[in-house]
Amino acid sequence: MMDMNIEIIPNYHPIFVHFTIGLLSVSALLYLLGSILKKENLFIAARWNLWIGAVLTIGTVIAGFDAYNSVGHDAASHAAMTDHKNWALPTAGIFLALAVWAGWKKRSAKTASPIFVGIIVLASVLLVVTGYKGGEVVYRHGTGVMRMPEIHGDGGHGSHSHGEETHETHHEIQEPEASTDHHDHSSHEH
Repeated sequence: MMDMNIEIIPNYHPIFVHFTIGLLSVSALLYLLGSILKKENLFIAARWNLWIGAVLTIGTVIAGFDAYNSVGHDAASHAAMTDHKNWALPTAGIFLALAVWAGWKKRSAKTASPIFVGIIVLASVLLVVTGYKGGEVVYRHGTGVMRMPEIHGDGGHGSHSHGEETHETHHEIQEPEASTDHHDHSSHEH
């Protein structure tokens, strides 16, 4: 029987962030292409991507703060999360300001100013850095990951099976030992 109690582990930040990155990156690309090709339809698509991405950015930041304050982590991952947050907040602010700017100019904009296009392209570079730093939090520090896979052999692709029945295929999964070096956010603010 299917379990209807669906839980997002550890939170919604990874869901929001991927849409945010995708929409805002596509928006910057469409603004750049629209400027080069002088196509009004590219600017229309760019604005809609920007506006939808900006709305989702609000959810991304809220879910990010929830993650920052709720996932178990140690001192090294705390530093990585803080670095990610310090890049994410200004980047989000720039994209939100650009969305307001694009909304304000919408009626008269069959094009975009070179200044606007330059800022959104630079903001997308900040977005790449922010995303990279978020990836570091998860993939380098294991933050928000419930269990690391047990690795046999050298850890490469050839060190596990893909359904072939061998005596090595069935092995017990060991639960990770509980770490006592968690950083608690409940007693102070950031």
